[in-house]
Amino acid sequence: MADLDDIWAFLKPGIDHIMSNHEGLPVTDYANLYTATYNYCTSPVGICDRKSDDSSNRIGTSVASCNFYFKLIEYFTMHFVSMKQAVVSLQGEELLRYYASEWHRYATGANYLNRLFSYPNRHWIQHQRAQGKKEIYPVYTLSLAQWKSQFFYFIQTDNQKLANAVFHLIERQRNGDMIDQGLVKKVVQSFVSLGLDNTDLSKECLEVYKEHFEAPFIQATKQYYKKASEAFLAENTVSDYLKKAEERLREEEDRVERYLHTETREVLIEEYVKLTWDYFQPFLDFDQDEDLQRMYALLSRTSDGLDLLRKRFEVHVKQAGLSAISKLVGEGSAVNVDPKIYVDALLEVHQKNSETITRCFRGEVGFAASLDKTCEGFINYNAATGLSSSRSPELIVECADMLLRKNNKMAEEGDLESALDRVMVLFKYLQDKDVFETFYTIKFSIRLIDGVSVSDESEANMVSKLKKVCGFEYTNQLQRMLSDMSLSKDLTDSFKERMAQNHDDMDMTFTVMVLGTNFWPLHPPTHGFTIPVEIMPTYERFTKYYQSTHPGCKLTWLWNYSKNELRTNYLNQKYILMTSAYQMAVLVQYNRNDTLSLGELSAATAISKDILSQVLALLVKAKILVNEEKDQYDLNPGFKSKKIQVNLNQRIKAEVKAESSDVLKAVDEDRKYVIRAAIVRIMKAYRMMTEQGLIQEVIYQVSQRFAPTIPDIKKAIEILLEKEYMKRVDGLEDTFVYDA
Repeated sequence: MADLDDIWAFLKPGIDHIMSNHEGLPVTDYANLYTATYNYCTSPVGICDRKSDDSSNRIGTSVASCNFYFKLIEYFTMHFVSMKQAVVSLQGEELLRYYASEWHRYATGANYLNRLFSYPNRHWIQHQRAQGKKEIYPVYTLSLAQWKSQFFYFIQTDNQKLANAVFHLIERQRNGDMIDQGLVKKVVQSFVSLGLDNTDLSKECLEVYKEHFEAPFIQATKQYYKKASEAFLAENTVSDYLKKAEERLREEEDRVERYLHTETREVLIEEYVKLTWDYFQPFLDFDQDEDLQRMYALLSRTSDGLDLLRKRFEVHVKQAGLSAISKLVGEGSAVNVDPKIYVDALLEVHQKNSETITRCFRGEVGFAASLDKTCEGFINYNAATGLSSSRSPELIVECADMLLRKNNKMAEEGDLESALDRVMVLFKYLQDKDVFETFYTIKFSIRLIDGVSVSDESEANMVSKLKKVCGFEYTNQLQRMLSDMSLSKDLTDSFKERMAQNHDDMDMTFTVMVLGTNFWPLHPPTHGFTIPVEIMPTYERFTKYYQSTHPGCKLTWLWNYSKNELRTNYLNQKYILMTSAYQMAVLVQYNRNDTLSLGELSAATAISKDILSQVLALLVKAKILVNEEKDQYDLNPGFKSKKIQVNLNQRIKAEVKAESSDVLKAVDEDRKYVIRAAIVRIMKAYRMMTEQGLIQEVIYQVSQRFAPTIPDIKKAIEILLEKEYMKRVDGLEDTFVYDA
């Protein structure tokens, strides 16, 4: 059996040929070398003298492979001697050409060599790595490791000689010179190839690339562009700079695509980022869309380059929103803010910045989220709302009420749909959607009762929009109210038809609305009311009819919401007076009297004097009555009006003033039950929860309607503990279990 020296003497000429040429051996020569290698590695061989090998592999075929492995290392050491001597005197591009040529020849040879020693690769080397000896490599990887340790580091330790030669070539290109880009790519690719991950050789490792090329390259790039940007900005505007930066970035991206690793791209942009941040606000203020687009294009190429811009965008939007409302309030009182102007001001800020996101930031979801977050802040709290988040819902409801009433110009011009959509834009940002719901329900009921809605279709359309955002439960009451109106119309028609069949002498203009007590935000008067004799027959007929058709149902007449038409017979000109039930009750007293005192009118109508005084004040203001003496009211025989139909039906101040405060009290009370219901529902589902977990889940569920406070939640928990819906778990602090 031939010994190692003899077999290596046979193999070395062929290996020299493989490692010194760009092509392999003839097939017959290659087969002879492979056979010789295989025969040696599979034959019994004496003890391997390499201390790194373990005792279990000191005899047999593994020893032969071990001998070959370390013989290869000795070969590579000698192979690099002449190459080291050659590069000592080389500089710049000449060095790069020699390095690239030798690298290509060496890497090609290493591939052939790897196949030649495929038997030890598959057996001894694979076994060694499986045993945890990660410093033992397959032959191709061993070749790269030897190039790195014996030749690459030899050049680089000379003041980063190889990398600096590449940087110098790239700088020449940046300055406008033509260079051999293929040469740069070959050299840089060797940096990437030399990275080795010992735990997983198939995994790309950029350790060498990052340490010996990327880090110094980025530093060199920063220095280059810092100097170039300072020189450019000294003679040009920031807008011109952004254009130049965009052009330069395209050049750098081209370099990345051509001969750099893609991870290098992001860092190159950072130098531009720092120089443009400070100009973001002026670009926004003066609507410099092109500059904003360029800035976004630059920063969007980095992982976190847009974060600061989003934060600054949030500040910009917040300031714009708060400023718009502050100007609106001005020196006046926030109480007297016009709802439509208020809504328009908020929408203008939202729309302008939303369009900026679309035009300049390509509709990026991060900027859209920033806009939503900021709008929620200034829409709920601003100069018009003060510290109360309930004021904004009220103003938005009042604006919607104006849009949905008759004689609205937008309805006449066909823009009502888009106007309602704009209201819904603000609605989605409201924290107190339950306040909006309550105020809207009240306004909605008044429009339906007074018959002043622009159309049933528009009302149903708005309810549908609210349902789409908040769900069926949120709009269930509104839909039931619409249903009641339809049923009431049918009821009135059937009543009139019955009266006509019975030939009853009844005023056929009579209309009644029978509304469900649980769905309408209506309350009976707190004082008495004497039904005038003029309408008593109709009242009695309908009451009798309803009781016959709906036995067991009780009617509660809401005179404070009723309205009437009165015809004047005491004047030369006949007028039709549109009145409330209270005004009607007062005026019909003058069918039998020309003058009456406050006390007499109160006794005749059963209306309390404080309410009656306000009713009379409206009639005096309209000049129907004359109040020349204190508490004495006379019918005005000289009443005149340019209109035949005179509307006297106005809500009294006491009702208007009480409405807002009553709504908020009702909302606060409802919230207590909503929180308790949420707690019970959650505990029933989870059975056991910690206090903190329960609080967070309640906030999550309830915040769709309003923002609950932690003290309110804790108070609700205590109440439910007292009512034994749940109890504390013994031995577990702040943990509850469902116990209902």
